[in-house]
Amino acid sequence: MTRALLLVDIQRDYFPGGAFPLVEPVAAAAAARTVLDSFRASDELIVHVFHVSTDPAATFFLPGTPGIGFHPLVEPAAGETVLEKHHPNSFIDTGLQGVLDDAGVTDLVLVGMMSSMCIDSTTRAAHELGYTCTVVADACAAPDLRYGDTVVPGASVHAAFMAALDGSFATVTSSGSTV
Repeated sequence: MTRALLLVDIQRDYFPGGAFPLVEPVAAAAAARTVLDSFRASDELIVHVFHVSTDPAATFFLPGTPGIGFHPLVEPAAGETVLEKHHPNSFIDTGLQGVLDDAGVTDLVLVGMMSSMCIDSTTRAAHELGYTCTVVADACAAPDLRYGDTVVPGASVHAAFMAALDGSFATVTSSGSTV
């Protein structure tokens, strides 16, 4: 087993003052930092992925804005792989699979944002590509969502997506567990 940590879209626009703040993103970033520190200490592969929107109608992650920057809690260190993406699935047009395969990665630990979009999409894709996936639930965050006249609180959105991934596409755990 060779593991890698994949940090997905822990970017400034998702935090207070950003263009699209999520529910409890600071707590999620702090938990992601705990996992990141563990991987750094064990000298395992770490890959940071960040989103830059190519959609002209987008309102966040706009090219050239501070919002696309990594949150300070999880900024990449020298030598860590950084990949730019333009789709929810972190494998599309990024070279991620090549990076993982070149390193012999079989097990992927995922943290990041949004639980309901890029974490879900990337985890499902990773599973379909044959990786054994672990999602660290408290190191992920989601937004409040609206469906018709119903507002679904971000905590419920997050819980629903973690429940859907757990057991079928990944093992869902917490940063306090052995990752």
